[in-house]
Amino acid sequence: MDKYICIHGHFYQPPRENPWLEEIEFQDSAYPYHDWNERITAECYAPNASSRILDTEGKIIDIVNIYSKISFDFGPTLLSWLERHKPDVYESILKADRLSMSRFSGHGSAIAQAYNHMILPLANRRDKYTQIIWGIKDFEKRFGRAPEGMWLPEAAVDKETLEVLVSLGIKFTILAPRQAQRIRKSEEPGRWNDVRGEKIDPTRAYLCELPSGRTINLFFYDGPISRDVSFGGLLNNGVDFAGKLLSAFNDQRKWAQIVHIATDGETFGHHHRFGDMALAYAMHHIEANRLAGITNYGEYLERHAPAHVADVFENSSWSCVHGVERWRSNCGCNSGTHPGWNQEWRSPLREAMDWLRDKLIPVYGTEAAGYFRNPWDARNAYIEVILDRSRENIDRFFSKYALRDLTKSEKMTALKLLESQRNAMLMYTSCGWFFDEVSGIETVQIMQYASKAIQYMEEIRGLSLEEEYLEHMTMAHSNVYRNAAQPYEMFVKNAKSDLLRVGAHYCISSVFEEYPEDIKIYCYTAKSEVYDRREAGKLKLATGKAVISSDITWDEKTISFTVLHLGDHNINAGVRDFRGEHDFSAMQAEITGAFERGDLPEVIRLMDKHFNGNIFSLWHLFKDEQRHVLDMVLKFTYESVESSYRQIYENNSAIMNFYQSLQHRIPRPFLYAAEYIINTDLKRIFEEEYLDTEKLKKLMDETRRWSVKIDTTTIGFIASSWATSVMGKLSERPEDVRLFEKVYETLDLIKPLSLSLNLWNAQNIYFSIGKSMLNKMKEQERDGDSAAQKWVEGFNKLGYYLHVKV
Repeated sequence: MDKYICIHGHFYQPPRENPWLEEIEFQDSAYPYHDWNERITAECYAPNASSRILDTEGKIIDIVNIYSKISFDFGPTLLSWLERHKPDVYESILKADRLSMSRFSGHGSAIAQAYNHMILPLANRRDKYTQIIWGIKDFEKRFGRAPEGMWLPEAAVDKETLEVLVSLGIKFTILAPRQAQRIRKSEEPGRWNDVRGEKIDPTRAYLCELPSGRTINLFFYDGPISRDVSFGGLLNNGVDFAGKLLSAFNDQRKWAQIVHIATDGETFGHHHRFGDMALAYAMHHIEANRLAGITNYGEYLERHAPAHVADVFENSSWSCVHGVERWRSNCGCNSGTHPGWNQEWRSPLREAMDWLRDKLIPVYGTEAAGYFRNPWDARNAYIEVILDRSRENIDRFFSKYALRDLTKSEKMTALKLLESQRNAMLMYTSCGWFFDEVSGIETVQIMQYASKAIQYMEEIRGLSLEEEYLEHMTMAHSNVYRNAAQPYEMFVKNAKSDLLRVGAHYCISSVFEEYPEDIKIYCYTAKSEVYDRREAGKLKLATGKAVISSDITWDEKTISFTVLHLGDHNINAGVRDFRGEHDFSAMQAEITGAFERGDLPEVIRLMDKHFNGNIFSLWHLFKDEQRHVLDMVLKFTYESVESSYRQIYENNSAIMNFYQSLQHRIPRPFLYAAEYIINTDLKRIFEEEYLDTEKLKKLMDETRRWSVKIDTTTIGFIASSWATSVMGKLSERPEDVRLFEKVYETLDLIKPLSLSLNLWNAQNIYFSIGKSMLNKMKEQERDGDSAAQKWVEGFNKLGYYLHVKV
């Protein structure tokens, strides 16, 4: 009988965007990357798009898009981030689906995912529909086809969810073996066999009969192999991985067997470094030796319709042995890293979110009925706007769903109503309950979504829900703080923003850099109407008028402002609603007059008078700009520190050499200075447009001489970026042998540093150049072309340093 193998990767990251900015701010824990999405992309999502197959010497002999050979789903919110920030990786994922369609009889390997990883059995029916519709519509927009399957968040399932899937055209989903309760043959109604405790045979597809009379196809993955991939050492060796998959076949079975596993996609590269390569080699080994057919679920179903019926445990999941209790109770499931902690907070957190959702529903239903023919149909269709927030597309949306032609003000209110509902669903993202502590970043994230939904209600209706919401949150006891209300006060309220705070960000940052008349600030636009900046030594004063508008809700506010910079980090800004030209002119004249007279106390008094306590500081800048401004403020300090260290190092190099000749320990201050300067110069040399090889040789000599500690992470990151940049130039001028030499000479020089180099991009470019040019150059070499001979020699030598063999 036929034998098939299918690997499913569930690729997902919790949304990390600041809800008020719609972007991820700097995350220190992800260093040297900007944030965790960027880091995991470098470790997993990008490598799987160009995964390496190695020979016995560890050289890269092929690069494959592994997504095209497996089954996979990507979270819509993650794909949205990839589309904006890593478009090349995003396009590789879409391309993989197209490749898989030609490979698997027209069946694409991508399947959809419910929109924002809400635990669907714990959702009301209306939210189930919206989550699944949004997941489908997002998939269709990106992949250009309807999805055949859908991944359920945490594989959490109940019959109502399955009914919604089928009603919306989904053919199958994937579950854990322990979620199967009983099975029977299709032609034997009533003759059920108990398969509790993972006794179900995972090598076939099953039908699930639903209360409505409809059916859906189910696949129950191989539990032991999936666990060994995720938590064992199976990804240490691609051949062993392939062998484990093949060992699951049984010749006693009389049907076309499908051995399939499912695991977090991040297993392949992020959780297990080079896990993508083990996966790629396993697939290569199986295909090259014709040990089994590689397939996906859609193709298998077309060829082998289910002959058995399965019944599932309702309210079950793949990651909690207690069903869905991990997302609503202290079930005992946790990370295991905090002995003594409990998760009693999960129940009151769920109750607080449910309370808020139920408060928002009637307000939305009543208010939105004044703008839409059917408010809930409009909510289901709002994914069209989320995917394209251009003014033209939003106008199309209103023309389709609005009750009548709406004014600009009415559209703004309608958008706020829809956004309140979007955030009311985002606040149910599963990660908020998954981990150990209510003050963890994942839980604070969903609190922020709740706060944003509350804020919209205050703006639309003047409805104040925050105080009562926080009363519910006091019942969620923390292992670190008193209760969940405390991290809400500390981390959520501090993150809150409105148009005035965006205006403060705009005017404060404008003191440090020249802005055009219109500037984008995350999901806002600032349009300058009046701007005046004056300087007196290190003192700066800016006054002006600007229009701040939201690209999400079209809300806008005209502000007037004054910024006083006293030097360093001492900066104050007054921001208020614009109150008319006369008032603005008087304010501007009084404050600039006092500044020109050098009367700073008067400037400060006038700012208090005109802005009535609406004073902002550097603290109110959004994180990325805050960091940027602080770097600018400290620029001269850094230069002074470097100058001092350089003077110590250079003025004492002779005495350091003398100490060394006597085999005496060099005084620590001298070594600290040497370490600082050598690391600084190494960073700088890789940031320069043209790398000075002689200078690098000198630095390497000094590194060896003084045995200084090198910042391998930072310098490795910068050197990797340099290699990518030079290889990019080489892709534009592939005949330039000097660039070959520059890269391999540099890689050879820095080899003793044992840097954490990521040559992934450089290797991809090299492999591509080899595929397009190597054969041609070898032919020219055989014809006696000396330039071609030099090219081939340089190319092969570079391949040695990049560990690639074309």
